Amino acid sequence: MGVTRRIIFPTIRLILWAVIALALVKMAFSGADMSQADDSLVPTAQIAEMHAEVGTATITNTVTVQASVVADPSTPVKATMAGAVSKVLATDGQQVAVDTPLLEILLETPVEPTITTNPETGEQTVTEHKPKIKRETVKAGVAGTLTLTALKDQIVSVGDVVGSIAPGTLSVSGTLTPEQQYRLIGAPTEAQVTLKGGPAPFTCAGLRIGAAPTGADARQTGDGGGQAATTGAISCAVPEGVTAFPGLGADLEIVNGTAADALVVPVTAVQGSVQDGNVWVVLPDGGSEKRAVTLGLTDGEHVQITAGLAAGDTILEFVPVGDVVNLPCDQPGADYTTCQA
Repeated sequence: MGVTRRIIFPTIRLILWAVIALALVKMAFSGADMSQADDSLVPTAQIAEMHAEVGTATITNTVTVQASVVADPSTPVKATMAGAVSKVLATDGQQVAVDTPLLEILLETPVEPTITTNPETGEQTVTEHKPKIKRETVKAGVAGTLTLTALKDQIVSVGDVVGSIAPGTLSVSGTLTPEQQYRLIGAPTEAQVTLKGGPAPFTCAGLRIGAAPTGADARQTGDGGGQAATTGAISCAVPEGVTAFPGLGADLEIVNGTAADALVVPVTAVQGSVQDGNVWVVLPDGGSEKRAVTLGLTDGEHVQITAGLAAGDTILEFVPVGDVVNLPCDQPGADYTTCQA
């Protein structure tokens, strides 16, 4: 055992170190083998343009708006004549019908006295006259719950608000983005409403589209993650018999047209979204050319082509880079910098 430790093991270590030293010398002075070219950095992937074929389908323009239930605003009661409130004919909190008398306004107009002169004596006699009295009864213009703010003997002018009447009715109200407003041009007068946690969906009538609200709700988030400016408001009346409460969330669904066997393409393939647009038609040599088309209905994913293309035509599925302009803020490729401005 002593011989092994003193002679054999040291000899083996010397041999191993010698082999390692020779290997290092060879690597240092012989260099790498450059006989074979290194093509590991040569790109092999290719970017191919995606194409879409013009097909036919039934397309329905359905717009769903996030809304909420709101109480219909009160109607002000205004004085119709200047004067003093002589009688209060209704009480605060009373349920009134149309033309219910609410209060009476009295206007006293002084009359100049009559002066007569005795022709013999020259003595003048002054005869006083009672003032002219005019009375006006203010009536309810709508039915509802009366809030009366005028008091007896209060002096009022024409147009002064002397109370208000709350109709006690509800509406479903929401805001619209520009893209939704375009899709609702020529919209019907009714919509389908689904209340969050409420009864079964119901039809609300009297659909109204108007100007956008002002203040904190003047903007809302679009589906694409950008801020789509609110440009319109929409509302309709909750029918009698439907139980709802102000503040309830709701989905307002409006179907504004259906076309069967329509020529359709993806909305991503079209520059523009309403009336007129452009697509890029694939040519036989593999290139593409810009072509003007006329647009019809859209369901948000596909758009109807009413002129400019034929079934079977092949177009680019996406608008070429650099040609994406005026896209709605909630569609791919929209300029969110502009949308947020």
